[in-house]
Amino acid sequence: MLSCRLVKLTQQRKSKIMTQQAVDTASTTDIFSSSFLIGNVGASFVIGLAVGYFAKKMLRTALFLGGAAIVLLFVAEYYGVNYISDAQLQEAASAATKAAKNSGELLVHRLTSITTKGVSGAGGFFVGFKLG
Repeated sequence: MLSCRLVKLTQQRKSKIMTQQAVDTASTTDIFSSSFLIGNVGASFVIGLAVGYFAKKMLRTALFLGGAAIVLLFVAEYYGVNYISDAQLQEAASAATKAAKNSGELLVHRLTSITTKGVSGAGGFFVGFKLG
């Protein structure tokens, strides 16, 4: 009876230690925790991370609104309100992609000028863009 209780207490302690270790390791992998950010990355990386995250969200929003506008144009064409040639549509799409590319290059260029080497800000931008 006593040995059974002792085994049970030992198992409970082991499981408690295992859960504490799992919690501790999870906190070191959380890149958005303040302890990780303050101790491991510089200000230019955090700025790049924020700009990249914002850029991805805005790109998604712009693509959503652009797609909605194209669908509305298709519906208007179906009901005979207007006519859109395929060449005009492709020209508008290529102009929009060129503008988005120029905007991205502008942001990366500006972030690389924050520090002397520029790697940290640009790296943060690409990480933020990936996470966004």
